[in-house]
Amino acid sequence: MNEKNLELVQQCLKQFYVTEEQLQQIQAGILRDMEKALSRQTDPSPTVQMLPTYVRSTPHGTEQGNFLVLELGASGATLRVLWVTLTGTSGPRKEPISREFTIPPEIMLGTGQQLFDFAASCLVEFLDQLKVGSQHIQLGFNFSFPCHQTGLDRSTLISWTKGFQCSGVEGQDVVQLLREAIQRQGPLLPQGYSIDVVAVVNDTVGTMMSCDPRPQACEIGLVVDTGTNACYMEEARHVGELGEDQGRVCVNVQWGSFGDSGALEPVQTPFDLLLDRESLNPGTQRFEKMVGGLYLGELIRLVLIHLAGQRALFDGATSPALLTHGSVPIEHVMEIEDPSQGRARAQAVLQGLGLNPSSQDCQWVQQVCGAVCARAARLCAAALVAILARVEHNQERSQPGIAVATGGRICEQHPRFSTILQQTVKLLAPDSDVTFVPSEDGRGRGVAVVTAVASRLALHRRQLEETLAPFRLNSQQLKAVQVQMQEAMVRGLRGEASSLPMLPTYVCSTPNGTERGDFLALDLGGTNFRVLLVKVGSKSEGGVKITNQVFSIPESVTQGTGQQLFDHIVDCIVDFQKEHGLVGQILPLGFTFSFPCKQLGLDQGILLNWTKGFKASDCEGQDVVALLRAAIRRRKGVELNVVAIVNDTVGTMMSCGYEDPRCEVGLIVGTGTNACYMEELCNVSSVPGDQGRMCINMEWGAFGDDGLLKELCTPFDINVDKSTINPGKQRFEKLISGMYLGEIVRQVLLQLTHLGVLFGGEVSQRLQTKDIFKTKFLSEIESEGLERRQVRAILGALGLRVNCDDALMVREVCQAVSQRAAGLCGAGVAAVVEKIRENRGLEELNVAVGVDGTLYKLHPHFSEQVKDTVQRLAPRCSVTFLQSEDGSGKGAALVTAVACRLAAGAL
Repeated sequence: MNEKNLELVQQCLKQFYVTEEQLQQIQAGILRDMEKALSRQTDPSPTVQMLPTYVRSTPHGTEQGNFLVLELGASGATLRVLWVTLTGTSGPRKEPISREFTIPPEIMLGTGQQLFDFAASCLVEFLDQLKVGSQHIQLGFNFSFPCHQTGLDRSTLISWTKGFQCSGVEGQDVVQLLREAIQRQGPLLPQGYSIDVVAVVNDTVGTMMSCDPRPQACEIGLVVDTGTNACYMEEARHVGELGEDQGRVCVNVQWGSFGDSGALEPVQTPFDLLLDRESLNPGTQRFEKMVGGLYLGELIRLVLIHLAGQRALFDGATSPALLTHGSVPIEHVMEIEDPSQGRARAQAVLQGLGLNPSSQDCQWVQQVCGAVCARAARLCAAALVAILARVEHNQERSQPGIAVATGGRICEQHPRFSTILQQTVKLLAPDSDVTFVPSEDGRGRGVAVVTAVASRLALHRRQLEETLAPFRLNSQQLKAVQVQMQEAMVRGLRGEASSLPMLPTYVCSTPNGTERGDFLALDLGGTNFRVLLVKVGSKSEGGVKITNQVFSIPESVTQGTGQQLFDHIVDCIVDFQKEHGLVGQILPLGFTFSFPCKQLGLDQGILLNWTKGFKASDCEGQDVVALLRAAIRRRKGVELNVVAIVNDTVGTMMSCGYEDPRCEVGLIVGTGTNACYMEELCNVSSVPGDQGRMCINMEWGAFGDDGLLKELCTPFDINVDKSTINPGKQRFEKLISGMYLGEIVRQVLLQLTHLGVLFGGEVSQRLQTKDIFKTKFLSEIESEGLERRQVRAILGALGLRVNCDDALMVREVCQAVSQRAAGLCGAGVAAVVEKIRENRGLEELNVAVGVDGTLYKLHPHFSEQVKDTVQRLAPRCSVTFLQSEDGSGKGAALVTAVACRLAAGAL
């Protein structure tokens, strides 16, 4: 008889065994549904709902303060109110004060107003007893039912579960219903209290958020309690409903409904089908009915009735209690599975049901409980592995391993559930580095943490916006800069006091395409110096061909004497001639000298002042061509024909003018910034004659040195200026160019760190180092294709502990600083093209701007932002931007070539 009964029991329990292949199919099915739901595909409709929770960040460990938590639906027919004091990871832990209220059955099945009035009355009663004094209270609402959130404090109930069936709530915002109920309780609230519902939180999200972020923040939350659910941190750009491309958001994976379209049929037993038919919501929540604690005891009860009917248990006897729905709660199941006391507890539980079990009956009942719960754990593991696959697919995760926060009575109290879950995860995902972290009261403390994080993010957002507000220039401010620059241009051309020198270059013509010959070019404008051989031919012969060599200039030379500097330049020229077989040839030479000069002729340039870190003595106020010629004379046996001194901006204009005759403006935005343009000679008071045009070197980096830009300068700009070798000078350049933008960003990051907005308030030693934040970092950080983990790598190299929130805010800082630079640059270009249009009395001007410089060329958005600003501020000018190819070298040669052409034509 025992053998037959054993066979009947084993046959029955075999139905609950799920193979590895079936688990993999379930995993794949859930993952497919997740991806469909994220992208909002509806054919076929996914049964898993991926609901954004609007929780944007995991805790940093700095969260502090007092918070009120209302918990509804997490533990069946109970409601819990908690007073949670958070002290951060460094403070002493304080246990929450809580009180549990039983929800009467008539309220669970009554109207929505009755339920929420009951909840509000519980809040009032709790606060009345707590006596914490008059204050504004922030409340987190743990509402553990399927909801569609449209904000952190806006959540619409999709459907009731867990035995609740209150009318008039489905399709309504439960936060608003709670607020209205609290308002109705207003007269009963202790005087001085006000309650602000900050966040509505699913218990799964609370579980994820409750865990200590050290050493690793949890990015997945798993709850197996009355019901089951999971959540995880997803890239916002993958969540179709949000329509966002920045940051992350916690997504509530409503996997309880997986299988509602039939995907679980291969693993469903007749007992699952019977349980579903007798439930309050037949045909729905199929996965939850195989995993959640509200149903496991009921499944076991149905199995026991079946086996008793086959006379395999209890000698075929049943009892009224065993035949009563809900008579086997999950607590009894967990007691029966206790490894040490389980057999005794099984006997007690069965006797409590009015049965008279034998020792063998108790053993087999244990096996029934084990089979049903083991299946639940394995199914849960398959679903969890689907989430792990999704998280690992996201390449912008903040950490290499994955921490999963677990909560709920089944996870916490069942003697074998967590072990089977973890073993199955390892079986299905052997390469995943997964750590399971038991939640610290996710429904209480976790909800308080969500509320605290929301408050922190809101505060930090305000502080970030206040800090960056001065960088966000509107069209009116940029228009004012344009007007001021045009006025400064006119004053400079007239020889009146102006921050714009408006220096004549004696370049009176752009290339016309007939230039021919071999030319040397020198390019000095930074710590690297170039010598070039430029062969200019017809465009049919290939146009301009360039051979060049780069030589470094040691800091000892840039900071030494002028004689040392120019002797070094001549040494480099001689080395180049030897390398390229030019010894003995006397070629026309153009000298690109990218520093402010007052030109007295095409081959005469008086250095006004050094910029870009140069400080060679005995040069300012001197003719740099004469200094070069003197160095040539000192080098015996060397002859060079210096024809022209050329500013790199002029060279850029000439280089692009060779390709497009409309090019009459040159712009440099790199280490420094400058502009030039073709001005009517009649407007240039320092040069005789009133016919034709001449290129004017604006030296616009000095714009604002007379105080015009004072209102636009932030405290960060002032700090940067003070630390330069030329404080008070080149104010426009210090707002725009690559030499300074990184340092401005560093100053802003320091301020935000001191405010606690960034890096947990910890300032690294490297971040305090001047010029450690390179401008190239702005280009890298603002690149669309650059993942946040690469941004974190850039910042991590500076000794900064960076999380996802930090990476996003650093990007915003970079964007604000570079957008201001681009806006100001665009305002300057608009001033120039409008000046040209007005000079010529044109209704419309069609002009090209030749541009060079690493910031303009390499920054992902700078060039477009400049163009957009010019279009807005100078709508009557059609401006084409041409990127120069070696303007400082090729352009210098072309200036020389044009000069030679004009000289030959004059003979």
